[in-house]
Amino acid sequence: MATRGMVASPHSLASAAGVDALRAGGSAVDAALATGAALSVLYPHMTSVGGDAFWLVYDARSRRVRYLNGGGRAARSASIDWFRARGMTEVPLRGFLPATLTTPGAVASWCAAHEEYGRLPLARDLAAAIGYAREGFPVTARLARAIELHASDGSLNASALEIFSPGGAAPRAGGKLTNRGLALVLDRIAQDGREGFYGGETARSLAAFSRAGGGFFDEADLDEQGASWGEPLSGSYRGLEILETPPPTQGFTVLEMLNLIEPFDLGPYQGPDHAHLLVQAKQIAYHDRDRWLGDPQFVDVPMRRLISKPYADERRRLIDPARALPWDKVPSEGSLTGDTVYVAAVDAAGNAASLIFSLYGVFGSCVTCPETGVVLQNRSAYFSLDAAHPNRVEPGKVPLHTLIASLAFREHEGKERLWAALGCMGADGQPQIHLQAYVAMIDFGRDIQEALAMPRWLSGRFALGEARDTLHIESRFPRETIGELERRGHLLDRWGEWNELAGHAHGITIDPESGVRAGGFDPRSDGAATGY
Repeated sequence: MATRGMVASPHSLASAAGVDALRAGGSAVDAALATGAALSVLYPHMTSVGGDAFWLVYDARSRRVRYLNGGGRAARSASIDWFRARGMTEVPLRGFLPATLTTPGAVASWCAAHEEYGRLPLARDLAAAIGYAREGFPVTARLARAIELHASDGSLNASALEIFSPGGAAPRAGGKLTNRGLALVLDRIAQDGREGFYGGETARSLAAFSRAGGGFFDEADLDEQGASWGEPLSGSYRGLEILETPPPTQGFTVLEMLNLIEPFDLGPYQGPDHAHLLVQAKQIAYHDRDRWLGDPQFVDVPMRRLISKPYADERRRLIDPARALPWDKVPSEGSLTGDTVYVAAVDAAGNAASLIFSLYGVFGSCVTCPETGVVLQNRSAYFSLDAAHPNRVEPGKVPLHTLIASLAFREHEGKERLWAALGCMGADGQPQIHLQAYVAMIDFGRDIQEALAMPRWLSGRFALGEARDTLHIESRFPRETIGELERRGHLLDRWGEWNELAGHAHGITIDPESGVRAGGFDPRSDGAATGY
């Protein structure tokens, strides 16, 4: 808890960098930038300047929340026919093709957010990240395991191996790594802003690397990448207002799931009815996601209807309180596996930044550009090669994004006040984690730390061949709950007590009377909630 500022993220050093920015007079956006940039160095298996980012930014003075879209766009040369001519039925998960099919969008969003809400020089915000990249950063056990796994299975390209497995050996936990190419790129961004990444030497290096590997994007694609401001999605649950990021992200599924469960008595906390009803809501909302979601600049997404209470009333008829709802009619695209970082920041003035920032898979495409040290994302693997699908590959299009960020408001003394900033990693699991955390806090009175550390389930497929309605569940759930869920027909995958696949969730809540900020971090991560 803290009285002035708070930052929560999946790495303690990144959270500390954000609080340093707050102490120096920075805004919530400055803190989020400092934290996010540090994570691009400290947590390279989870995020990178070669990835995408989406924001919700709350301005306390105007009492307004704005959405910022930092999704990378498909290159001008992208086409379904290109893949079909090579006998491909889906975009590959790893390698040059997903790495260069879309341009990185995160840095464009950094610069747009800083231009509007930054109080410190951009160079100050990026200073900690530059220092860690140039002088070295500590390797956590989680990062060491990720490097060892992906180095041993041949996923990482030669440039990635040179950076993350210097001398041919994966680093040990407690060891140190440097990424001097990335330090140079971050320094260019610090000095020249957007042009430091999408123009000049960095853009030339990325484009040359793309050409050499037979990739898609070039200098013109990088130059055209931008970030755009818009309005968040808004819904209500038990009298609170919940805001989520709109399409092309899957934020609407959180609002739809909350609408679906609102009339139900969820029963005891962590009881079988509680989990059973939430899982059924997930099945319905994800069916709608896979049917309708795409880039709204290219397709008509019926969003107003999807998040409406009357639509939930119709869809709720599918829920059977006694038996699991099967997935049999849901399209097969998508999986749960994915790696992301989430940053929540609240400053002394009550402004907030809710930032989600990712590569998609572990180490993204597993492709790193040698001159820049930039790990490139594989977000474009989420595109469909079905010409009739709203998420089909098209030039300039942002793929369906699992990335979502959230803010919540509750009424106090007749006024709507910022109450929570919440987010997590976990690809398809992200809305499910939002749902479980909000229900824990709103329905059952848990504080932010309790809500994020509670035993967790995720419904869906982690691996090819696994059923889309598999229910993965941590063993800290009561034995009676797990047994009853199986009796009701859920296809259970029993996890251990703690499983990192259940996601890294972080958040901040604000006491409406005292203004005290309470931060929560996920014990499944290396994170911290840090304030002053």
